[in-house]
Amino acid sequence: MTAVQLNNLIKHFKRGKIKAVNGIDLTIEEGEIVALLGPNGAGKTTTLDMVLGLTEPTQGTVQIIGKKPRQAIDEGLVSAVLQTGGLLHDLKVGEVVDYVASNYRTPTLGRAVLERAGIEDLADRKVSLCSGGEQQRLKFALSLLPNPDLLVLDEPTAGMDVNARRSFWANMQEEAREGRTVIFATHYLEEAQSFAERVVLVAGGKVVADGPMVEVRHHTDIRLVSAHVENERAVRDQIGQHFPDLEVTIHNDLLEVKSPSSDELARLLLSIEGVSGLEISAPSLEDAFVDLTGDKEVQS
Repeated sequence: MTAVQLNNLIKHFKRGKIKAVNGIDLTIEEGEIVALLGPNGAGKTTTLDMVLGLTEPTQGTVQIIGKKPRQAIDEGLVSAVLQTGGLLHDLKVGEVVDYVASNYRTPTLGRAVLERAGIEDLADRKVSLCSGGEQQRLKFALSLLPNPDLLVLDEPTAGMDVNARRSFWANMQEEAREGRTVIFATHYLEEAQSFAERVVLVAGGKVVADGPMVEVRHHTDIRLVSAHVENERAVRDQIGQHFPDLEVTIHNDLLEVKSPSSDELARLLLSIEGVSGLEISAPSLEDAFVDLTGDKEVQS
């Protein structure tokens, strides 16, 4: 079954002067784990807001499990962990779960969500005394209350340290194994590489790459050329003469160069005495991200 269907999705602000989303077509099937990546201002959050019915598209349609967003949410089919939105800081963690659960018209998972989010030991702690990462986990627990089919996560690990992030994603993978569809937006490329089955790269309000991790890495013409070199000066001189704009890195006799002209560069290197072990490989996700979006502000 199709979990999310976006058709020619467009969202303009200020009478069309700002084109936050500019024609996104996207189909996400039930049970997929999808990372939504892109630089700041790419349209990720606006797209998720339309998926959640928080804003209406200027043009195009959104369907969630065959329903309009608000209907799917009212039926408990969709939950979200968003960057914005506060918690009841004067209540204890368990009390917050009880209060939010009481507002659902259908049965919920109750306090069992605390264990699933890995914070069952915080049930009697005031929310105000929880760290930023613990509060983010509480938001995740609250999102599990209606036992949703679709989870939408916007920067879900913001405020968490490295260990907390890994623990969070271990819990998330367990949820995905139960058949939930998970869409998450993140700035951490490490998270996308480690936990997403599919990457959707957004830039300028449009999808510029979509597919499995390996496939997305091949969407760019950039390739990584590496080789062992004996004469660093000779190699730098030859590359500088034929490819003056390339940035060359040589450390412990290992040369690494990122280039869209990898075949020509390889032929040049093989003509230089003392060059061996030459390899040409696909770029990392970070290299593909930078090349396809032009944004160097990425985190790994």
